[in-house]
Amino acid sequence: MKFAKYIFTFLLLGLAATMWGQAAEPAAAAASEDQFSQIMVYILAIGGALLFIVAMIYVIKVNQFLYKRVLDLEAAKSGAKLPAEALAALAAQDSFWTTLRKKYWEDPVPLDKEEDILFHHDFDGIRELDNRLPPWWVNMFIITIIWAVGYMYYYHWGGDGPSSLEEYTTEMEQAKKEQAIALAGAANAVDESNATALTDGAALGEGELIYKNSCAVCHGPSGEGTVGPNMTDEYWIHGGGIKNVFKTIKYGVPDKGMVAWQKTLSPSDILKVGSYILTLQGTNPPNPKAPQGSIWKEEAAAASPDTTAIPPK
Repeated sequence: MKFAKYIFTFLLLGLAATMWGQAAEPAAAAASEDQFSQIMVYILAIGGALLFIVAMIYVIKVNQFLYKRVLDLEAAKSGAKLPAEALAALAAQDSFWTTLRKKYWEDPVPLDKEEDILFHHDFDGIRELDNRLPPWWVNMFIITIIWAVGYMYYYHWGGDGPSSLEEYTTEMEQAKKEQAIALAGAANAVDESNATALTDGAALGEGELIYKNSCAVCHGPSGEGTVGPNMTDEYWIHGGGIKNVFKTIKYGVPDKGMVAWQKTLSPSDILKVGSYILTLQGTNPPNPKAPQGSIWKEEAAAASPDTTAIPPK
């Protein structure tokens, strides 16, 4: 019963460690390689828990064995011996599992038979026992060989498991997806205080598409101006430069009929369309609207930066 209690206790500890490992593991992608990786993690966690259980049981049983050995030595010194009938009765009390454990896990040589395994050499009265390797060590070594054969077959011979190159490729693709998500989050963190004009062709192309769908109706398809002001000259009503343009698009100019686009466009989209608008300057489209506002120079803006959060109305 003591042995069963130890097994039950350490089994609970092992299961708790395994469940903790499962809960702590981050969610992986839905690809088959990731699913297999999760399964392998669970198998390794369970295997580690079982090894921990076995090691703890072995430590306990070794302590018990050594304690019994000490008692046997004390009894041998005092000349006290149990009768043969009592020894047979004790052996008969061993359960099936206890007998199995003694044979395949501990396999100790009885004290009264140690003379049979003594080496003949003698060093100052010290003699050496010719003990075999412990069965627990041999059995665990056999298990590692079986595991290695299965591992090699799955990953190398059978071709079912992913190779190192396939795992690397999968991890790199997952990293690219995570990087894209992180960059998208950073792009949407931009505002009128830290906006920087984009020069990437793809981003400016997206900005042009947004402009034609949302801005061309008031500012003209080429930025020449209709209801709204001309975007191709040097004159700006609410200030030029990407920060002012971003701010004007974001908050709008309600008293002149321009809506605030912050509820419709994301910050990254506002930055794209604002960057595209800046590229229209000097394009000289046909039928441009007369200049409005004042000439904007970046040097003057740097000398006296505009610190207002909302454009003037």
